[in-house]
Amino acid sequence: MAAQGSPLGAGILLGSTDRDRLVAWYRSALEPLGARWEEHLLAVGDGTYIGFDGRDDLAGRSAEPGRHMINFTVHDIRTVERHLNSLGVRWVRPVEATDDGFWSTVEDPDGNYVQFIELRDGQG
Repeated sequence: MAAQGSPLGAGILLGSTDRDRLVAWYRSALEPLGARWEEHLLAVGDGTYIGFDGRDDLAGRSAEPGRHMINFTVHDIRTVERHLNSLGVRWVRPVEATDDGFWSTVEDPDGNYVQFIELRDGQG
């Protein structure tokens, strides 16, 4: 049983000067991989969500895209790679093998870095 007051999930809120473009990109990138749209949030796992906020007090692109990285652990990074290639994403770090598994980084339309990670068995 979880401790009283323990977190029940996690989420991130992405602010953008073009909310609709950002929502469309994340939906096209993640829904074919199993994410689902729920009213106004993108559910990417049990209790894990991405929210989107239209803002006029931000720059159009992230000034420091590596400062905050959005990470997704996946079961099959090569499937993810093929899907993202079909969308014409900009790869910051193409899929590469490491001692821990496979890591890759793409850039969303606002210049935020999004990592996809497949950990080796028994990791994570």
